[in-house]
Amino acid sequence: MVLVHLKQQGYFVRSLWALLVLSAIAAAFEGRWSLTFVALATFALSLAPLFLAHRLNITLPVPFVAATTLFVMASIFMGEAFDFYERVWWWDIALHGSSAIGFGLVGFVFVLMMFEGDKFAAPPWAMCLMAFALAVTVGAAWEIFEFLMDQSFGLNMQKSGLQDTMGDLIVDLLGAGFAAWTGYVYLRAKDKSFWTWPIDRFVTLNARLFRKNR
Repeated sequence: MVLVHLKQQGYFVRSLWALLVLSAIAAAFEGRWSLTFVALATFALSLAPLFLAHRLNITLPVPFVAATTLFVMASIFMGEAFDFYERVWWWDIALHGSSAIGFGLVGFVFVLMMFEGDKFAAPPWAMCLMAFALAVTVGAAWEIFEFLMDQSFGLNMQKSGLQDTMGDLIVDLLGAGFAAWTGYVYLRAKDKSFWTWPIDRFVTLNARLFRKNR
């Protein structure tokens, strides 16, 4: 049941969800319907990974859910509703970098899952390159989305245009590179380490998907 997955989340994650719901209610009482919609949309998007995990019968580590929830809040709720993208100069850079790391780690875990956890099924550099390519592809696709939204609806998602796009892509590249490096450390390490704990935790929680892990 999805409700079981929701109850398994820590107090921190549930506090963030409660904050979003209360913000939506307060905004509705004040007649601020755009903020109400943004808060509810943020809440719904933060729940999406749990519903997807339930559908795929995957257990997500609590820190992953917390990080995803924080990212969605920082990106949509704080970034768009409270204009943090304009108020804090490094906000967009931090979000692009963290998302690239996240997608890189997800890509690496997916590649490892394809080989059922066998670290020696392919050269480490090849497995890490696939994870790197996935993260960079997602970043590039997002920049294309921003361009299309600006051109089609007259928005300003690209902010300063080419400079913003290229800056975001460079940050995406660095974040994806860090994630690929983390995957390489995991493949080469004989014991668990600080750098690889997100991967180690996911593999432990979903051991049936990594039957050849050794």
